[in-house]
Amino acid sequence: MPDYRFSMANERTFLAWIRTSMAILAGSIAIDQLTPDIAPAPVRVVLCLVLAAIGALLALEAYRRWSLQEQAMRHQRELPHAWLLVAMTTVVALAALVFAVLILLAR
Repeated sequence: MPDYRFSMANERTFLAWIRTSMAILAGSIAIDQLTPDIAPAPVRVVLCLVLAAIGALLALEAYRRWSLQEQAMRHQRELPHAWLLVAMTTVVALAALVFAVLILLAR
């Protein structure tokens, strides 16, 4: 059995990932519903779908990561590397850049 503090910390990290996933999904919906003039409809829809897919992927990865880390702690193995963190950071940063450009062009 791992120390319960580590298990609880792992659970808090899982919940933080879920909150982030929900925020990305909410942002996707907000962009589609609240800013219809930010970009042409096809561009806006594609950006919203990409963000929604990222949010869904992040939620799935949160559970997978929690499970793998819990198993590693219980079997006294090294914790797995989070390869998805770099990819998600890059994609969200690119999305932010695209939205910044769209906001500037919409003015």
